Amino acid sequence: MRGRSLAAALALAFGATTLTVFVLVGSFLYIALEKQIKAQDNLDIVLAARHARRLAEELDSAQSIRDHSERLTSVVLGNEALSMEVFDPDGKRAIEHNIAGALAVPDAASGAATIAALPPLTRVAATTRITEADIGDWTSRNGAPIRGIFTDARLRNGDTASLLVARNMSDRWLLLDRYRDKLTFAGVAGVVLAMLLGYLLIRAALRPLRDIAASASLVTVNRLDTRIAVARVPSELEALVASLNAMLERVEQGFQRLSRFTADLAHDMRTPLSNMRGAAEVALARPRSVDEYETLLASSLEECDRLSRMIESVLFLARAEHPQFVKQLREFDAGQELTHIAEYFEGIADDADVRLRVSGTAAVTADLELFRRAVSNLLANAIRYTPPGGEIVLDACASADAVRVTVENPGQPIPAEHLERIFDRFYRVDPSRSSLPSAGLSQGSTGSTGLGLAIVRAIMELHGGSVHAESDARGTRFVLRFPRVR
Repeated sequence: MRGRSLAAALALAFGATTLTVFVLVGSFLYIALEKQIKAQDNLDIVLAARHARRLAEELDSAQSIRDHSERLTSVVLGNEALSMEVFDPDGKRAIEHNIAGALAVPDAASGAATIAALPPLTRVAATTRITEADIGDWTSRNGAPIRGIFTDARLRNGDTASLLVARNMSDRWLLLDRYRDKLTFAGVAGVVLAMLLGYLLIRAALRPLRDIAASASLVTVNRLDTRIAVARVPSELEALVASLNAMLERVEQGFQRLSRFTADLAHDMRTPLSNMRGAAEVALARPRSVDEYETLLASSLEECDRLSRMIESVLFLARAEHPQFVKQLREFDAGQELTHIAEYFEGIADDADVRLRVSGTAAVTADLELFRRAVSNLLANAIRYTPPGGEIVLDACASADAVRVTVENPGQPIPAEHLERIFDRFYRVDPSRSSLPSAGLSQGSTGSTGLGLAIVRAIMELHGGSVHAESDARGTRFVLRFPRVR
């Protein structure tokens, strides 16, 4: 099943983020505009009410209100939304201006509008300063929203008239509704546009990933040397490309090692099989004596032992590379173990006219059987290449962070270019050495299979340590380094 598109998911996330931002910004702008309009309208209403009351206070009587109606209504002229009603001291409406929708309902009997017909409003006393807090809200007869101030005005003769200055808010609500609709349309269009542009931009930004995938698809078994080469890789993907190329390089090296190992293994296994086949064909060419047949069987048995050691070594290396390989770690004296190993090899060393000497002592934490196998492989290798009369030294010493076990033997120095590769499987400095006898090596030694030093390195890697070789005119030294367990 095809997975979800990353570009689409990011575009949707980008669109949702944009929508959230638009909603927050649009709400802020709408509320800010509403408050600004309300504040301006409140100011207009307050100023008009103050001005109207001041003009009324200059009049002498109720009749003066009617005589100077134009003077009073001039306060709201020029603004069609503003309206005014003035009531005489008897409560009857004396002046009205722009009161479509009738704020005060006329009395059914008299036909005149009175204060009693007004909705319940808070009246500001004639001696009280008019402020925005005095503004009230109500609805006219035709359903229009109204905001206004109802205040008294003291005439010069001592009578009290009443003034109602109001503003029809229908145009304001209509303006806000239109503004809200425009914000909604702009928000939806902006989100759609943001999603579309985001999708295109994200696809363009993900193009290097598609180029990396295309380059990786070119890597095959026959083209392991291919590397991912993407021009102008973003800095965020440089680490990914470098890691993939490093992985491909490790895969290539591992495949090459496996190929060489397979070829070397086939070559080394073919040699004893060819020897047994050749010896058997010679023996069957004509009748042989019992002694000759026994010699043939003994030779075939030696070749079988060599094959068995080779197979056992290969299986050990395969198990050692498995992450679940079990080690039985324990602390022991490396000097004592070197002495035991030297005693075990004493007979083989005597046959080769080689002396063994053990020195030093150190406590090491390791798998005892693997420790013995690693040192035995090194010692068998040293005996094989030590000239008669030579002395092999096994030494153990401790430092602050590691225990070093050294096997040193005299002989021809190993060229520097071979020192690192001698731990590779089936690698030999001198191919002719593969035909040397195993000198009766014990089980666990690899004889001349070419796997002994590879096993030593595998054992040291299992312990988190290392092995290296040093060679000069004085001789060759193999050094095992076991880290201290804290």
